[in-house]
Amino acid sequence: MTAQLPRGVRSNNPGNIDYNPRNAWQGQLGLEQGVAKPRFARFDTPENGIRALGKLLLTYQRKHGLKTVKAIISRWAPAVENDTAAYVRAVEANTGTRPGAEIDLAQAPVMAGFIKAIIHHENAGYAYPDSVLAEGVRRALT
Repeated sequence: MTAQLPRGVRSNNPGNIDYNPRNAWQGQLGLEQGVAKPRFARFDTPENGIRALGKLLLTYQRKHGLKTVKAIISRWAPAVENDTAAYVRAVEANTGTRPGAEIDLAQAPVMAGFIKAIIHHENAGYAYPDSVLAEGVRRALT
């Protein structure tokens, strides 16, 4: 059954974070396995993959000053690899965010909605149980 799950779910990396051996993410196991061209990190649990996603998003806000869905997603999923405009619209729609509105990812409900929308977009509509999402967000915010 796992072969039918989206790539990011199989690797417990629902944000499809690129693997970089210099990143010492909590629970990172190395490069994904079982794909023709491995690129993404693999995590021990989905909660730790969600944690890494949340930590990256917080870095985008805190270090790079990105405050809108468009700014964050444009960095997360650049147009050279994605239909970024469609991605932005999907995240705004799934989080109920007005275009151009500033968001604060340090608020757990905001981060949870944002991450849930990214997971949905990156993994063909896949959704984790609320308890898994909540634990990953809790870990990201601590």
